[in-house]
Amino acid sequence: MNQPTTIKLLLVGASGLVGRHVLDLALSDPRVSVVYAPTRKALAAHPKLIATLTDFEHLDEQAKRWQADAVICTLGTTLKTAGSKKAFERVDHTYPLALARLARDHGTSAYVLNSAIGADAGSSFFYNQVKGRLEQDLAKIGFESLTYVRPGVIGGKREEVRRTERALILLLKLASPLLPKRRRLNPPELIAQALLEAAINQAPGVHVVSSSSMTRPV
Repeated sequence: MNQPTTIKLLLVGASGLVGRHVLDLALSDPRVSVVYAPTRKALAAHPKLIATLTDFEHLDEQAKRWQADAVICTLGTTLKTAGSKKAFERVDHTYPLALARLARDHGTSAYVLNSAIGADAGSSFFYNQVKGRLEQDLAKIGFESLTYVRPGVIGGKREEVRRTERALILLLKLASPLLPKRRRLNPPELIAQALLEAAINQAPGVHVVSSSSMTRPV
């Protein structure tokens, strides 16, 4: 694969916890010439940022404007926030997959997904099952470079309140020295770094970035 000197990046989910870190890194990275960010929330202006308020039910109306070399998808929600399994699947499977197909149709060669440590289409846990099916479906689209970044519990403060998750984060922080790497907290900035490097380097084939590679020393 011939890598461009700089890339044009399409970032989806830029207003979320991990997405915000990806956006900050990408805007400050000289290897990224422009960031396209379809979003539901307004983003702060930046010379390298082209952010457009987007209805994700009509992504095809904007696809011709992107012309991106790589996609980073950090879209995601929880079943509680979504309100139903159908709504959850729309955000965590339907939109990322529709975006991937549109991007590939318009020449994008690399797709990087913020997935989950337990992603498995055969899982009995609905969240992991949806993530696993998305990974399987993405593999069929034909990207030259496809990367699944699979964090475990993500540290950091979200805009939305997730009390159970906050309690788990606190517990994992306290227990971190006793836990194997794959079970430790994954800071959002380290996840963002992994996502961005995969989008820029665009290694041919399908790759997995494990949770254990995105932890801090204890």
